[in-house]
Amino acid sequence: MEGLTLQTTSRNVLGKKTRFLRRQGITPVHLFGHNVESLALQCDTAQLQRIIAQTGMTKLINLEIDKEKHPRSVFIREIQRNVINRDLLHVDFYQIRKGEKVKAEIPIVLVGEAPVLKLKGCSLMQTLNTLSIECMPDKLPPQIDVDLSSLEEIAQTIHIRDIPLSPDITLTTDPDQLIVKVSEAVVEKEEEEVVVVEEGEAEAEPEQQPTD
Repeated sequence: MEGLTLQTTSRNVLGKKTRFLRRQGITPVHLFGHNVESLALQCDTAQLQRIIAQTGMTKLINLEIDKEKHPRSVFIREIQRNVINRDLLHVDFYQIRKGEKVKAEIPIVLVGEAPVLKLKGCSLMQTLNTLSIECMPDKLPPQIDVDLSSLEEIAQTIHIRDIPLSPDITLTTDPDQLIVKVSEAVVEKEEEEVVVVEEGEAEAEPEQQPTD
């Protein structure tokens, strides 16, 4: 079986007690899937971090569980991290079945150079960062490239419908959604404050000196 392999064991420690596992370099994980019995598992944190770095959330992983003879084909469904130090807290794995399509959020990556950005005062606004698709697990792309080289004029846009996709991929996102748009920088003009001086106020009256 091709792909990276992650070794896991059954987990009896649940709830808040899992913090003791993390202190030992062990990350609690969970396995679920369509018509699959959910399993509480655990694995070495360092190995899991290497797997995440290489596969992301779109590549298949061979998940070995205790003494099972054959690894299970899974991909990462969710990663939970500490909001402060970004340490791993928990990972969910989804087990696929042969012939089963999966839904996934694929990151959008802007590639190429937009000629219009050479003009002074132009900027590029990205409004969408991921694309929702459905396909067979082995057809999941690691990313969706959006080529900017066609953007030559101000106000030009790229929508989801403009992206060439493999026939193996089915969009589950509205194709009319905007991905990027070229905008002209807005320059705010400062208004000069005009002080109107009425006649008679231009010259101040001299103060009268007291007389003895």
